Amino acid sequence: MLVVKTSSSEYVDFSDFQKLDLRVGLVESAERVPGSKKLIRLIVNLGDKGRRQLVAGLAEWYKPEDLVGKYIVVVSNLKPKKMMGFESQGMLLAAGCGEGEVPVILTVEKPVSPGTKIC
Repeated sequence: MLVVKTSSSEYVDFSDFQKLDLRVGLVESAERVPGSKKLIRLIVNLGDKGRRQLVAGLAEWYKPEDLVGKYIVVVSNLKPKKMMGFESQGMLLAAGCGEGEVPVILTVEKPVSPGTKIC
């Protein structure tokens, strides 16, 4: 077994992690943001938390119509931010977001009810 030592500065307290409200969202619609080469506007169903508008820089790699019907992982309590005139009311999570990498949208293994809390 390999044990890797890390410095304490690489960790966050569990109480900090608990501040994030991660939910499963169902993408109901998606469209390119007019005038932007990178942004897609998504309407995501978060169950009891309602529908949210998310703006994500995915247009270089994804077609909006390919996102509709996907179950995605959403940070639902992120402070809203305006991008190109649209308010993003959360953030979808993706892996591989470094320079030159194609982002892979995080999803769930099986469909679950929109708004299901990730724990």
